[in-house]
Amino acid sequence: MTMMDSSLWRAPVYLAQAALTIARTERLPEAAGPRAGVAGEGAPLRLLVLGDSSAAGVGVEHQDAALLGQMLAHLALHRRVAWELQARSGITTARAQVFLREVGPCDVAVLALGVNDVLRQTRAARFAAAQAALLRRLRERHGAGVILASAVPPLGLFPAFPEPWRSHLGRRASLLDATLREVCAEEGALHVPFDMQPRAELLARDGFHPGAPLYAEWGKRMAGLALQALS
Repeated sequence: MTMMDSSLWRAPVYLAQAALTIARTERLPEAAGPRAGVAGEGAPLRLLVLGDSSAAGVGVEHQDAALLGQMLAHLALHRRVAWELQARSGITTARAQVFLREVGPCDVAVLALGVNDVLRQTRAARFAAAQAALLRRLRERHGAGVILASAVPPLGLFPAFPEPWRSHLGRRASLLDATLREVCAEEGALHVPFDMQPRAELLARDGFHPGAPLYAEWGKRMAGLALQALS
């Protein structure tokens, strides 16, 4: 049996497990708090965070503990940061471009996209085209000099998903992340690997979204990379 034949044979199992997981998993809200503001003192820095539920802070109660807030905790020590958050649970890379319609210029753009492309079975070629278009638009229309693209998380390691669906998602996530690395290299963006083991204590209670410890590490890393790129 070929890999394609195996995938087709298992498709009903994946669909059944996906439906059951969605039904059983608690739907956590996006983090509360403002979506734009200014923080810190020093040379001006315009920051955009764009993405899906992880960018929106699902898994923690307030934006202070989410990706944006943890980035600001470090960036505001060095820069006067005018920041904006454009994020919504469930969006794919293609859908994210709609959120740029109301966005002004930015110096640094941080992206957290790809999980929903995995879950919705977006083909690698379509994912690559959407990512390339997004990166080009950020550079050409919004002036982003630094673009940090978070890796597609290794969904095969997340405890929220049962087998064999988990392994299937893991393979799809690995494929799209490899695609993302290639697009970033071609478009001059920095691909930021996900190299933290998604242990239960790092995750939210749904076993899927980041918890406060993971957001803290992620935000610190992205802030450090942004400052390094700007220096």
